[in-house]
Amino acid sequence: MLETLRIRNLALVEDLSVEFQPGLNVLTGETGAGKSILVGALGLLLGERADKSMIRAGMDQAEVEAMFSLPPPSPLLPLLHELGIEEDGSDTPTLILRRSIQSNGSGRIQINNQAATLQTLKRIGDRLVDLHGPHEHQSLLSTDHQRDLLDAFGRLAPDRVPCEEHYRRLIEIARQCDELEGDEAALARELDFLAYQVKELEEARLEAGEEQRLQEEHARCVNLQELLETAEALLESLTDGEHSALQVLQAAQRPLERLISRHLDAASWNQELREAIRLLKKLGASIAAAAQRVEADPDRLHQIEERMAIYHKLRRKYPGGPEEWLRQLEAARSRMRMLQNREHRLAELNAERAKVEAQLRTAAAHLHEKRIRTAQLLSEKVQQELRDLGLIQGGFEIRLFPIEPNTTGGDAVEFFFAPNPGEPPRPLRAIASSGEISRVMLALKTALAEHDRIPILVFDEIDANIGGETAVAVGRKLRTLARTHQILAITHMPQVAVYGTAHFAVVKEVREGRTRTRIAHLGRMARSEEIARMLGGRDTTSVVLQHAREMLARAAAEEAPQPRAAGKR
Repeated sequence: MLETLRIRNLALVEDLSVEFQPGLNVLTGETGAGKSILVGALGLLLGERADKSMIRAGMDQAEVEAMFSLPPPSPLLPLLHELGIEEDGSDTPTLILRRSIQSNGSGRIQINNQAATLQTLKRIGDRLVDLHGPHEHQSLLSTDHQRDLLDAFGRLAPDRVPCEEHYRRLIEIARQCDELEGDEAALARELDFLAYQVKELEEARLEAGEEQRLQEEHARCVNLQELLETAEALLESLTDGEHSALQVLQAAQRPLERLISRHLDAASWNQELREAIRLLKKLGASIAAAAQRVEADPDRLHQIEERMAIYHKLRRKYPGGPEEWLRQLEAARSRMRMLQNREHRLAELNAERAKVEAQLRTAAAHLHEKRIRTAQLLSEKVQQELRDLGLIQGGFEIRLFPIEPNTTGGDAVEFFFAPNPGEPPRPLRAIASSGEISRVMLALKTALAEHDRIPILVFDEIDANIGGETAVAVGRKLRTLARTHQILAITHMPQVAVYGTAHFAVVKEVREGRTRTRIAHLGRMARSEEIARMLGGRDTTSVVLQHAREMLARAAAEEAPQPRAAGKR
């Protein structure tokens, strides 16, 4: 639902904010007051092209902002997730669209405070709002959308599934055939490469998790080897080497023994030297015993390093790790087998293609038959809605044109309309009169109310060239449609305006020498006065005012007509 719309410095609008209501919102005002500015502002937020001439005279930029509530299961939420647009995380997510136009021709687009492109804005707008009238933003004019609406009305989605599955399989078969029917030299080179790849990966004897185990064992072996080498070097220095500490101490014993007879302290020195030699031998024995307990295996370390070198080499050549290489190996084997037997495989694929094509045509024919019946029912329903809207002589039909079967079946679908007797029906997209097309859209929307997932509809000039009971019928249709959609309707007809859930008056005024447009949400009394103005122009009398009150009372007292069940047989 569109909750608020704010406009700054756009055309005659200086600063305007509107809070819309659920149901039918009618906008009225004198010709030239600026009602179309509201629709134009909304169009900018839905991805329409901007023009710097829209900026209010004397200003550098114009800004438009709208806040929408998206109660789940809004069909827009998956698209926002796909586009990476963050939500506010509430039970009813909010979507804020903001767009500015600069006088230098530049502009800025934001969606929920994130920078966005015009294409992204348009994708969101296509699923959020339909503008009906003299505007380009009309999804019902798309023949693809018309086909989808026909299928929705007939509940034909399950019948399209086989077409989708068969067509996608045909695309995959065509892709595989293209690969197998490629350049002979290129295929030969690919086979050589695959054979080399398979041989290299097979000879590597890859095992899942082996590389990690090798690294851990290598660390242990390296530590043991370093420990053993350190112990050997230490023994060499302490006791085993030619110039070890033990050799030096033993060499010192003889001269020290000669000093015993000559110096009183020499005997104690000699005793201390003997004790030092004894401790040194004991230390050497302890180190030697510890070294003997170290089970270092240089051969195993060499084997581990050879295996690790293989993994290191593969990492330089292939992405991922061992698990991914094993998958690549299996894929390479499979691809190699297919290429080696490609003539046989091509024959299999061509046979399958013929079978799937027949299945697709059968599914498309089945869907076509259901579409014919559905098109007749929907045409009759829309025709009735058009009669209610005053297009008594108008003709509506749905035509199917054969196309090559694809994911949507074997039909192109187009809606045709003949506004006047004796005129041939023309495609809906070719209708020139905005009043006619708005009423056709209203008839279609009413007929398809249960199936149309676009939540907000904007009708401009829907009352062009109508009056009296037809205008009353339009008002009633809008109110009925507002039970399933939020409606914004710009109207000049009091018979339409009285059916609004909320009524807004657009007023043009001059202040301080500048023309400005403002908008007011009308209360009960002000609404009666506005309806009276629409009935009697500027000369509003008590009689006209009483008539306006009676019209509002009658509209309020009427029970909205129950919509007929869409697609009911």
